[in-house]
Amino acid sequence: MEQVRTLTRNSKGNHFRFQRVMLIDDNEIENFVNKKLIETTGFAASIQCCLEAEEALELISKMKTEKLPELIFLDIKMPGMDGFEFLDRYAQLADEIHERIKIVMLSTSESFKDLNRANKNKFVFRFLNKPLLQAALDAIVL
Repeated sequence: MEQVRTLTRNSKGNHFRFQRVMLIDDNEIENFVNKKLIETTGFAASIQCCLEAEEALELISKMKTEKLPELIFLDIKMPGMDGFEFLDRYAQLADEIHERIKIVMLSTSESFKDLNRANKNKFVFRFLNKPLLQAALDAIVL
């Protein structure tokens, strides 16, 4: 897990759109690229990266409510626990966690089945195809 410093303004002097986001993806390069995009666009002040869904669940379950990420970018295809298994386990967490966090699923899959499954899950705020782009970040409004 990697965490960057928390700021109140981005490099352009503007406020960040979100204070905290979490990236859950087993691909270190994708996490690095997505983190850089989020940093350079001023999307979030603090970014946590998790390479495993289980690690992310453990962190989330132990966080104080005010420290929870507002947004999670969740990869679907991961070894061990995949994105859908993460959602099943996430559903067992406390309601105050669900109220605080919105989940965006990311996938290279253009599978209609994955899209349908994601859209039917009440915890999924949005489904995006990889790669994550600035236009997609700009379109995220909670």
